[in-house]
Amino acid sequence: MFSDPILADQISHTETWEPRAGKFAHIPARLHPQLREKLEFDQLFSHQAQAIELALVGKDVIVSTGTNSGKTACFALPALDICLREPAARALLLFPTKALAQDQQARLEALAPTGIRVATYDGDTPQSHRSAIRKEAHLVLTNPDMLHVGMLPGHENWPKFLRNLRLIVVDEMHVYRGVFGSHVGNVLRRLLRLCAWYRTYPSIIASSGTIGNPQELFTRLTGRQAHLVDDDGSPAGRRTFVFYNPPAINEQRRMSANVASAQITATLMEVGQRTLTFSRARISAELVMRTTQNFLREGGTVAPTQMDAYRGGYTPKERRAIEQAVFKGKLSGLSATNAMELGVDIGNLDAVVLNGYPGSPSSFWQQVGRAGRGTRDGLAIFVAHNDPLEQFLLREPERLLAARQENVTANPANPTILSQHLVCAAYERPIAPSELDSFGETALGAAESLDRSGELTFRAGLFYYPAFDSPALRVNIRSGDSETVRLLLGAEELGSMERWRAMGSAHPGAVYLHRGQSFIVRDLDLTLNVAYVEPFDGDYYTSPIRQSLVQTNADLIDEYPWRLQSVSVSESVVGFRRKSLDGDSVLDTEELTLPARTFDTVAVRLDLPQLDPDADMAEQIGGVHGMEHALTAVAPWLIGADRGDLGSAWYLVTPDTLLPSVFVYDQTPGGLGFSERLFQDRLAWRESARQLVASCSCQDGCPACLLSPRCESANEALSKPGTLRLL
Repeated sequence: MFSDPILADQISHTETWEPRAGKFAHIPARLHPQLREKLEFDQLFSHQAQAIELALVGKDVIVSTGTNSGKTACFALPALDICLREPAARALLLFPTKALAQDQQARLEALAPTGIRVATYDGDTPQSHRSAIRKEAHLVLTNPDMLHVGMLPGHENWPKFLRNLRLIVVDEMHVYRGVFGSHVGNVLRRLLRLCAWYRTYPSIIASSGTIGNPQELFTRLTGRQAHLVDDDGSPAGRRTFVFYNPPAINEQRRMSANVASAQITATLMEVGQRTLTFSRARISAELVMRTTQNFLREGGTVAPTQMDAYRGGYTPKERRAIEQAVFKGKLSGLSATNAMELGVDIGNLDAVVLNGYPGSPSSFWQQVGRAGRGTRDGLAIFVAHNDPLEQFLLREPERLLAARQENVTANPANPTILSQHLVCAAYERPIAPSELDSFGETALGAAESLDRSGELTFRAGLFYYPAFDSPALRVNIRSGDSETVRLLLGAEELGSMERWRAMGSAHPGAVYLHRGQSFIVRDLDLTLNVAYVEPFDGDYYTSPIRQSLVQTNADLIDEYPWRLQSVSVSESVVGFRRKSLDGDSVLDTEELTLPARTFDTVAVRLDLPQLDPDADMAEQIGGVHGMEHALTAVAPWLIGADRGDLGSAWYLVTPDTLLPSVFVYDQTPGGLGFSERLFQDRLAWRESARQLVASCSCQDGCPACLLSPRCESANEALSKPGTLRLL
């Protein structure tokens, strides 16, 4: 592909890592003989042998190593060993996605000796099979969602399994960050509480990509301490990294990264490279698929049907069909969100295209690691968006290639999330105050508050759930929003999305892209949580225009000019932009009137100097606004958060001080700890923001340093000199 001059001219950096030799160790002598016979080799990677040795003596273990390092063996062999030595024993294996569980089932079945039954139990499992799985399966593979809504509330159907549960596996632990991780931490505590009631105390094995705080995250998720295995002994093939900047159209615009990613994907497919293209947003994944198919039609050497998309929001039937097409090699290209980021084996993958920075270093390494599994060579191409952070990483690629140890944040003690799970736990069985310690030091106060509100009832020394319906069905563990909006084409459900997402993506006039087809939303009924769509042949898509209002409540820490504060945030979708499908140019805008979302959270506040009436007022105002953009751009990078985890606002006059201020806040009600981490690292944060702006060669501010596609003020009133002066 590098022979194409149009593509080659936009490559800003190329780096090749030479192959790495493996480190090996003998198979632990205590491993069951039947399993030793099953293994194809008489050695294991060194980290596998270490982890298995610890697990076989009942230790809690974390395996934190790179993609394709053989982490499956670290939990599969101990799980099977337990079941061979104790025929009644059971193991529960948690995977973050259904696709990953299905893939792992095939691997475990191939390894399991005769008599050991492996089964997947999730929302797609036929009702006719479920009873037999509960009674007979030794290894049950599921996901946190099914554990939350289907297994824990109905634990009376699982007595044999829970009484004999010896091992819990938490695969891809690094995925459990932010809102999802905070929910999963409570789901695991509910599981361990029920295990104690059934008089069983299972050990836990967690696998994770390389992160900076695996032991801290394990403790946040489980409440336990674990032995860490992080010296990766697996070999690796040659890896080539390419940093690509789409061609400039003018000083303010570049070719759409969606179009550039599609062009690169089509080029790779046409030269026989099996390619997976990642996008952060669902709509981007759809646009890349659609545009790649158009390029393939023009090329004529590869059929457009060789390209498909995969993302959240598809129906289970669609997901299974795409997964099977991938597994069987019927597709040579796939456009996906991070739903395909994890360890699903999709065969011999030659190249990965990253349509933008995926949101965290661990996600970056998970995605680039999908190409060239094992000792095969792999190619990873990072396509930068016209965005300050991504252009910064393009200017300084060593930041991204050296960043493999970011910390992952989860906060199971978030008051909103914790309260939801205490209600669920009380439904499963009444809670004694002494049991609340395992949910954290704030749990007792949260339970008492639920008692006062009537959501729980305290009597005879226990907290009871005062109803018969399961509250778990109302708690969406992948979102801070428990409500889901269905998208209907007539009577057919095309997909679904969280209510907060629907406000920006399923309002009247919004264009919904689904597997290469366009649909337009004609009505959004927030009472029934239904959006009605119809086919659409227009040549544009839509993006929301949001507006935020921050009100301060109280100081948590005051170290002028920085403060950590509790705040109330009101966010509204006030309109939307129509954008061309073949680029990001805005065709027009339209206003909307939708209800606001109001929540309490935690924010970092930076108070700035009073404006000088005798100085350049435009430069001063643009400096305050630019400070918000610069700090918001680098904040996710600094703390390993997703950009959607944070919100921001700026004010020329803040009511309590009459000074200009910038706020950066947690988007989740109650906060998840992101603001606290930014406050702790505030000097490094400020310096990173300064470097972002100063390293750009422009004079007045551009998309590579200050202009933001998410700006509520349409990037008006910005000043690069004013921003640098304040920084």
